[in-house]
Amino acid sequence: MHSHDLSQWTHEHVFDAGSRAAERGTRLVVWITAIMMVVEILSGWWFNSMALLADGWHMSSHAFAIGLSAFAYAAARKYARDPRFAFGTWKIEVLGGFASAIFLLGVAAMMVFGSVERIISPQEIHYQEAIIVAVIGLVVNVVCALILGQAHDHGHDHHHDHAHHHHDLNLKAAYLHVIADAATSVLAVIALFGGWMYGWNWLDPVMGIVGALLVGRWAQGLLVETGKVLLDREMDHPVVEEIRAVVETGPEAGDTRITDLHVWRVGKGAYSCALSVLTHDASLTPAKIRARLALHEEIVHTTIEIQLCPG
Repeated sequence: MHSHDLSQWTHEHVFDAGSRAAERGTRLVVWITAIMMVVEILSGWWFNSMALLADGWHMSSHAFAIGLSAFAYAAARKYARDPRFAFGTWKIEVLGGFASAIFLLGVAAMMVFGSVERIISPQEIHYQEAIIVAVIGLVVNVVCALILGQAHDHGHDHHHDHAHHHHDLNLKAAYLHVIADAATSVLAVIALFGGWMYGWNWLDPVMGIVGALLVGRWAQGLLVETGKVLLDREMDHPVVEEIRAVVETGPEAGDTRITDLHVWRVGKGAYSCALSVLTHDASLTPAKIRARLALHEEIVHTTIEIQLCPG
């Protein structure tokens, strides 16, 4: 049995440039969203506008969720060198993305509930005021999306990915909250113009349901992505077959076969694997197998067991 020392990789990659840029971006977006939220709630109270109040409280849910993403980065950075985390703290970020995706589903459910309530009990809409609110909200969300997009690009400038593309799932969660809010603002503007110009009062709640379905779909995709990582469901990833192709040989090369293989992710584009091989090659050593696997930079830790079959 032979295990490769993980400490050097962990200390170099515990909290990379991409994560630092993402943390700065999410913190800035939280402040922008929170300020806009307070302005809308206070304006709604001052002008007695339900439209402003509703949008303000809706934005508060996104501020909380994006704040959760920023907290996940801070926690991952704080405990980055804590030896109790065997493979570093990257999965704290993924856990933040998972929790944020659940919150996004809750937002979608509230949107559906509110829209159905409006269909059953229509209320008077102050179209001009509501359109101004929706446009301002859209502008704020576009600015926030640009900030998070820049953080994503900055991370990729400093982080070399393998051919298989890897996302920062925590940053993606924050980005989806901003995009979801922007999408609902666009749909709201369309619905409000339709109601204002043509008297289509039903369009506002219908667009609310359409927006909720869109947000729910995005949340479902994020739940699947983050859930895969948290549950170590990686055995269908292409890297698994690449490991087999590199390690296994035919009879002319000693006939080596992998009898047991476990692969799991320990970073954005980093994997750990434990494998047992059965071989007729008496000269085969863990160091030789590791040299073969070195072709794949994303494999940062290996535990190798060799069983020799002299027959």
